[in-house]
Order: sequence, then structure tokens, then C-alpha cells
Amino acid sequence: MHHPYSPRRGRYSWANSRKSSFLGKIKEYIAYLKKANKTTLIKNALLACIAIALAGSIFLLGAFAWLSKDLPDPNSLTIREVPQSTKIYDNTGEHLLYEIAGEEKRTLVTLDQIPQYVVWATITAEDRNFYQHGGIDYKGIARAIFVDIITLSRSQGASTITQQLVKNAILSNEKTFTRKFKELLLSFALERRYTKDEIMQLYLNEIPYGSRNYGIEAASRAYYDMTVEDLSLAQSATLAAIPQATTYYLNNPDELEARKNWILGDMAELGYITQAEADTAMLEDTSITAYYSDIEAPHFVLWVKEQLEEKYGQKEVEQGGLTVITTLNFDMQNAAQTAVINNRDARADSYGFDNSGLVAIDPNNGHILAMVGSVDYFNDDIDGQVNVTLQPLQPGSSLKPVIYAAGFEVGYTPNTILWDTKTEFGTATGPYSPNNYDGQEHGPLTVRSALQGSLNIPAVKMLYLVGVQKAADFAARLGYTTLTDPSHYGLSMVLGGAEVKLLEHVSAYGVFATEGVYHEPVSILKVEDANGEALEEWKESDGQSVLDTNITRMISDVLSDNVARTPFFGANNYLTLGSRPVAAKTGTTNDYKDAWTIGYTPQLVTGVWVGNTDGSAMSRGAGGSAIAAPIWN
Repeated sequence: MHHPYSPRRGRYSWANSRKSSFLGKIKEYIAYLKKANKTTLIKNALLACIAIALAGSIFLLGAFAWLSKDLPDPNSLTIREVPQSTKIYDNTGEHLLYEIAGEEKRTLVTLDQIPQYVVWATITAEDRNFYQHGGIDYKGIARAIFVDIITLSRSQGASTITQQLVKNAILSNEKTFTRKFKELLLSFALERRYTKDEIMQLYLNEIPYGSRNYGIEAASRAYYDMTVEDLSLAQSATLAAIPQATTYYLNNPDELEARKNWILGDMAELGYITQAEADTAMLEDTSITAYYSDIEAPHFVLWVKEQLEEKYGQKEVEQGGLTVITTLNFDMQNAAQTAVINNRDARADSYGFDNSGLVAIDPNNGHILAMVGSVDYFNDDIDGQVNVTLQPLQPGSSLKPVIYAAGFEVGYTPNTILWDTKTEFGTATGPYSPNNYDGQEHGPLTVRSALQGSLNIPAVKMLYLVGVQKAADFAARLGYTTLTDPSHYGLSMVLGGAEVKLLEHVSAYGVFATEGVYHEPVSILKVEDANGEALEEWKESDGQSVLDTNITRMISDVLSDNVARTPFFGANNYLTLGSRPVAAKTGTTNDYKDAWTIGYTPQLVTGVWVGNTDGSAMSRGAGGSAIAAPIWN
């Protein structure tokens, strides 16, 4: 008999021998189990469980020790670091747009000086189980983890008031799992060290309320010129509404008002106040104005600040000494602001408008080169702080190129004939019969003439042929986020019945300029911390191909055809740039409430909106070609 390792038997004999030996061991173990009594089996099972638990504990303790090695002391709540200002620059890094001063305004108060309204409103807005939990909202954490896993992101938060105190007073605001773990540990430590009322007092003295106001007393003095003790119920709810997104709410008064009213309504439901008290408080004017000085391109800068706060937290942005390089072109921004102001001075009285907005983008990378959010940021009469470039507005006929492009994708062309005659369309909400802006019918027309003439009846027919849902899906590929409910506006979508944001509208036209490539709008190129370490940096990308090149070329050919436009707008109009080829489209909503012009070259896309802040109608004739196109030109 040969040895299993004998060369004469070879590798396969060795393997077979190993297999037989292994099977033998299994048989022996099975025989052992049959002979073993239950006590022995249970004992072995318990020993195995203990071994596994011990190994797991050692692992967890090791992880705990590693994460805890540099935990700050909760007592650091009373220690203040020297704040450093954050600087926001244009795309060259040479022009300082705004310096977020590092000094903070803070006046400490005790809980007995703070009205119960403030505490109740804060609990309602931020942490309704504050007096019941031990610092952690386990259900909220489970929900956040689930959403983060499903979306493959770390965007969800479930922070209690205790956790927010830790985040704002001790830790940074970065959204990483290790920082979240440290936050949990410190929250437990705070709950053991302080009473609930002490934590609430620390929170109300620490939390940021915007414009460098930290703590409820500083906010009361800055926004209402009174001490916290004199705040009304409505004012308390308004201040409690701010910390969730300070810059956003301070620059969007309608959203702040809505959040205030939501808090008041829920305070009544929770039994803190009566419904009558809530209704009365909702009627009280508690508007807030945030004041900024020495700031260039305020709407753009504060939008950038809002994005930074979302990523890094308000404390880091206002005191962390960041250096921010944006995409803004300083010279183009100044030219845009001058054009908007000159247009107001020349035409506002005649046409009855009070506000305007402008966005300019490099379509080849999505860089926002200019953004004018209102004609005057500091004019409260027109709610100048509101950035109209980010607000949903009815686009009028400026949405027609998107619908016609959707038609081209399914086989229609600029030479397709559409009949411009009175037509009644059957819809889910009843008959729909659009009219042209001139009240006339023009018979058979090519798509080229219909689009350049901005005629309504042919545009509705094209949308009918494409399908409203398909057109909405097509628009989503171009970056629109507001066209999500086709059943709400139906065929009127193509005439401006839906709403779009100027920023997204301009970005979508950028797809035509790049012959089918979409680049998401970009506002920040680079962010460095106080030590010069890069926290984020924009990288060049190829973008996303969303349209066939031939489709975009057909649209650009039509929109740049001034000959086709001449019968409707005349040969000499604001939609041309001399001998330079340019594609452009205007838009005007019913009753002259919104006027638009969007146009592009391969290197630049610019969009303009003109109207009234309160949504009232302008004078008759205040169309896009008359009051928006001059700014664009």
C-alpha cells in the first residue's frame, strides 16, 4: 500500500485521501453528539455564546476607546474659542464679496427670565419629547439610519435638543458617522451632568439665530429691540422657527411666517396654548429683517452661505475662518446689476413693475457667473431680500422650446406643419380652448414659424401630441424640479401654467447650448479651513448627456432665426446681438404678471425675469420682449 503522499498515487490520490479523512471526522463528531447528553450540549453552546459575546465586547470597547480618545470635555461649554471670520470671494479669489465677521453677539440669561412661550415653542419646533428622553431619540435615529442606507447618503438628522447643544457648543457640524457617535456619547454625558432645565437654559443661550446672534436674548434684542422677557407668543414662535435653517428663513419671510404658524398650530394641538391664542398670534406681524453691510452680490453670497451652513453648520461658517472661492464673475455681476437697475429706471413707471432677477451660467460646466436676486436687496417695499431666481414663477412662452424639443425627440421637425386655428381640446377637467396673444388665427404654419411667433394654439397642439406626462418627464431630464404634477396644469403647461425657477430654467437652456449635455448649476469652487486645508473643491466633469445632438441643433437653429421672428417682433429687436449668432426666447404670462427672456451662445446662457413682487399685473404690453429682453441684451 502506498502512502497518501506517494508520488506514484499523484495529487488526485492525495485529495481523495483528504476527503475520506474529513468525512471520517464528521462521522466521528456525529457519533459523539449522539452519545453526549443534553447537559454537555447546553454547556458547549453557552461557552460558545460567551466566547462570541466576549469577542464582540472587546471589539466594541476597542471601537469605543478609539472614538472616545479625543472627546472634548462637556465643561467646554463655558470656554470660548477666538472666532475667525469667513471670507467669500469671486472666481478669481481676488474680489472679496463678503466677510462673515467672526465676532458673535451673545447675552446670557437664566431660564426664569425666559418666557414659557419660548420654551414651549422651542420644544414644539425642535424636540417634542425633550423632557421624556435621556438625550437620544432612538426612533428618530433608526429612521435616519434607514433613510441614509436607502439613499446611500448621510443627509438625515434626528437630533434632540441635547444633541444640538453638543453639536453647536462642543463638536463640529460635519455629517460623519464617527462625529455622530461622539455626539451621542457627549449627549449622554450632558444628561447625567445637568438637569433638563439646565440643558434647556444652555441651549437657549447657545443656539444660533442668524446674523451673528447667538442665544435667545441676542436674537430678541436684534430682531425686536426688546429683552427676551418681553417677547410675545407670536414673537417667541417666530424666533423658535429660525434655528433650523437660519440664513434661509431670514431671507425668505414667507417661509418663516409659514413655519411660525405651523409651530403655533402645533403648540395648540399639544396643549401648550389654546387654539384662540394660536389664531390671534398668527395674525400678529412678527416680520424680521436681517441687515448686512459691505456685501457684494448679496443674493448670491447669502445663498452660498446657506449652502455652507447646511454642510458645515452656522458656527463653523461664522467663526471657523473659512476661505470660499465661488464661481461668480465679478465684472459680469456688476454689469448684470447695472442692467437691471437701468431697466427699472427707464421702464418701471411706464410698464408698472417693481422687481427683476437675472442669472448667467457657463453652460459648459454649470458655473453661475452672475446672479441678481432682486432689483434692490435692501428695499423692504419689494421684499428685496427674497431671491427671485430661486422662486417658482410662471414662465409663460419661455417654456415652449422645451416642449417643442420634446416633440422633436418623438419625430417632429421644424418643418412640421401645425394648424393655427381655434381648437377645443378634451381634458380630464373639461374642454380647453387656448387663444393666441394677438387674438388671431394664422392657419397652417411650420413649427419654426409657430415657435418664433410664440403662438399658443400650435404650442398646445404640440404638447397634446407629445403628451403632458412625457413632456414633464422630458423636462426633468433637463434639470427642472418643479414640473412634477402634470395633472395639476395639463395642457396649460406649455403656456406657462406650471411654475419653474429662473436658475433651473437657465440651466435647462444650457443643454441646448452644449448640444445635449447637462451640467448641474455650481456656485462654489473651493472651500478651505482656517489652516488652508481644502474641505471641498470642484472638479471638471463631462456632464450628463440627456439629449440627442440633432434635437438641440434644431432648437438652436429655430431660436436663432431672426427672419422667422421678424413678422411677429420686427427685424430690429432686443433678441439679436448684431452679427453674432444667438438663440433666444421670450415669455409673458396672462395679464402680464411675468415677463421673461432666456438666450444663449455656446459659451453663455442668461435668463431674465421681470414683474411685481406681490404678483400683481403689470401694464398692458409689458411683455418679455419689451421689458426683459433689454436687460438680457
